[in-house]
Amino acid sequence: LYARYRDQGLTVLGVPCNQFMGQEPGTEAEIKAFCETRFNIDFPLTAKEDVKGASAHPFYKWALETLGEPADPAWNFHKLLVGRDGQLIAAFGPRTDPQAPEIVSAVEAALSAPTSA
Repeated sequence: LYARYRDQGLTVLGVPCNQFMGQEPGTEAEIKAFCETRFNIDFPLTAKEDVKGASAHPFYKWALETLGEPADPAWNFHKLLVGRDGQLIAAFGPRTDPQAPEIVSAVEAALSAPTSA
């Protein structure tokens, strides 16, 4: 998805989190190396963050307040779509493939939306 749409303005940020049964216990450098070799990612990763509960990063608290339960990550690979205007558009669960029609159409709509001056 990122390779297909990055030249049109799509940015993907991976957010490592160790809140899901300790799946990402390593350092940020170890997580980055693993993701690059195991999943062949070439998009940026943030620092390791909490995404749930009282210790969640403020972005995730805002997402939950804005979109409700769909924005609450149930597991790794949860996806949030943010428009060019900084507003949340949609949340997609971890079982939704990034190439799923509902994600592709939402991304295409977001990329074609007019930007404010």
